[in-house]
Amino acid sequence: MPRNLLLALLVIGWAGCQTTPTTESSPNAPASLGAGIGQLPLLTSARTRSISAENPTGAVGQGGMAIPQPGETKPAASARAADNLGQGWKVRPFLRVNAGETVTLMDVDGPGTIQHIWMVEGLSRANILRFYWDGESAPSIEVPAPDFFAVGHEMFARVNSQAVVVNPANALNCYWPMPFRRHARITFSNESAKDLELLAFQITYAQAPVPREAGYLHAQWRRAGTAEQNPYVILDGVRGKGRYAGTFLAWTQRSKGWFGEGEIKFFMDGDGRFPTICGTGTEDYFCGSYGFQEPYTTAYAGTTLPANADREPPSYWSLYRWHILDPVSFDRDLKVTIQALGWGTDGKYKLLNDDIASVAYWYQTEPHAPFPALPPLERRGRVK
Repeated sequence: MPRNLLLALLVIGWAGCQTTPTTESSPNAPASLGAGIGQLPLLTSARTRSISAENPTGAVGQGGMAIPQPGETKPAASARAADNLGQGWKVRPFLRVNAGETVTLMDVDGPGTIQHIWMVEGLSRANILRFYWDGESAPSIEVPAPDFFAVGHEMFARVNSQAVVVNPANALNCYWPMPFRRHARITFSNESAKDLELLAFQITYAQAPVPREAGYLHAQWRRAGTAEQNPYVILDGVRGKGRYAGTFLAWTQRSKGWFGEGEIKFFMDGDGRFPTICGTGTEDYFCGSYGFQEPYTTAYAGTTLPANADREPPSYWSLYRWHILDPVSFDRDLKVTIQALGWGTDGKYKLLNDDIASVAYWYQTEPHAPFPALPPLERRGRVK
């Protein structure tokens, strides 16, 4: 081998073995840490605040300031437990929400992003959560509290997912990121005839600028019988640019046999009779196959109640599907439907007379289109 060629190969080989040291000023340093948990070491200008009954405004240095009120006539549960201990000793950990009352859980200026909500409220659809972004008069989120956390039929079931976690006995946790620019307000309404003696909650958010491209989280609850509405409408009337983020269905099966042959369809950006996205079956959409043979709860999809399509009706299904890694993006409009379609003994599909309640989760630009009115309280409870 000629001497000059040998030297050239040695130089090339040596150069290929060298690495460029990463310094604090390197623009590639954050990417090298990865996403998710890899971002935790990055020290930003964000400031963490947390709102609870012990710090209703989340203000700096004002947590746990409540003073015992022994003469209070309608206290929250355990309110008298700290009377002998005094200020600073778990005096006001919970709220009481009387029948017909609405309380404000969060009322803060932005910019910021809600990162986590924990709540314990009794699993009643009489309890309604409403979220208002940037001073809007109509809520962007209006959902019965348990359904917002993927608990259907007012029946507890564990959920172990990336966006929602439900732990025994009824600890509801939400991790959907919720940016707001100017203001965020969250209310909780008790529309039942019975006082709620214990509402426990904590809302943690980051005070930090919101990217210009960020949309606002929206969530909407609907319910209908499929004898009158089939395909069932999960979401309709959305106008604006956005991303569909998730579906929760509380499905009541009224007859024996397999119920999950129906296809989900996404009509977007001017679609007419036929959709752009068409699924292949209910269990397929919820990332299962050949029926829901047993409960499962995963990062992005699950069926959380005991699975048995052949039991005496009614049978209850709580099904969630989060589009975290596969959001459905739209530019102008969106409608989402699912067919209530079963499998007949003759080997053919059959239309079903079932009951479906749903929550649709999506991000979009504001303003949003008006929501349909919530059904009255007597139309929200579990089918029996």
